[in-house]
Amino acid sequence: MNIIVTGGAGFIGSNFVFHMLKAHPDYRIICVDKLTYAGNLSTLKSVMDNPNFRFCKIDICDREAIYKLFEEEHPDMVVNFAAESHVDRSIENPQLFLETNIMGTSVLMDACRKYGIKRYHQVSTDEVYGDLPLDRPDLFFTEETPIHTSSPYSSSKASADLLVLAYHRTYGLPVTISRCSNNYGPYHFPEKLIPLMIINALNDKPLPVYGEGLNVRDWLYVEDHCRAIDLIIHKGRVGEVYNVGGHNEMRNIDIVKIICEQLGKPESLITHVADRKGHDRRYAIDPTKIHDELGWEPETMFADGIKKTIQWYLDNKDWWEDIVSGEYQNYYKKMYENR
Repeated sequence: MNIIVTGGAGFIGSNFVFHMLKAHPDYRIICVDKLTYAGNLSTLKSVMDNPNFRFCKIDICDREAIYKLFEEEHPDMVVNFAAESHVDRSIENPQLFLETNIMGTSVLMDACRKYGIKRYHQVSTDEVYGDLPLDRPDLFFTEETPIHTSSPYSSSKASADLLVLAYHRTYGLPVTISRCSNNYGPYHFPEKLIPLMIINALNDKPLPVYGEGLNVRDWLYVEDHCRAIDLIIHKGRVGEVYNVGGHNEMRNIDIVKIICEQLGKPESLITHVADRKGHDRRYAIDPTKIHDELGWEPETMFADGIKKTIQWYLDNKDWWEDIVSGEYQNYYKKMYENR
């Protein structure tokens, strides 16, 4: 089985690459990544010499390059993680998000149509559903929840989802979509909440929290997410959307306090800053469908997952220190000068 994994040098994509090479050692994994600010080739260092792994520096919007890759590799499946994903950045520069998240998706699906594919899988987000009220803990996002986006980022992801379903209906493309809650774990880019708080706390820097920090997110350990996608691409029903949630709802402020406690840092480092524009209040996913159909359920409780995540950042300072310093952006050149 040949599988193209786009965005495979990013946080979730790289963890998925590791998962697939371990779970399916006879599969060939072709990793595609543009290596923007969030794509870090050093993340993939441990698998670069694996004979069943290939890395290609390609922008998914580059139709010619994508078609050439399909001709070379004849993929059986495509799993699309490639996306601009930071909400704050989407507020500053929406166009980039529309180009990558929508147009890039269309290029990949056109390639799937042209060269044939057993499955195209779109990795989406629970943010396409908008948000839920804080005072209704009984409400959850299901696959039938109407799309109601809040940011340019979530709008671009929702648009891509609709395009994927349209390609299925119009052209018969065999597609699936997963919409996940907030991921955390190893190799999480340092601008995101949990790694940012860990790194700032380790350096005794202020811990910036939007507003009062009362926004609630459902946190999913990245390895649990990878298992879910593995199940969906092999056993999920074509044309279906599957919600993937962690059953780990936490307020942002409580997460920051846990990190302070685990690292022995004072809560006085917490600094409340002006809230994000259009900041969603609560995300919470009902993963009943994927549990009932595919037998998946999250295995990692937040209390355990956050300890493992903090320990990973303590054990892998070189990885994130290179990112903070900007050195990681030179890694691709260094890696390939003599290859």
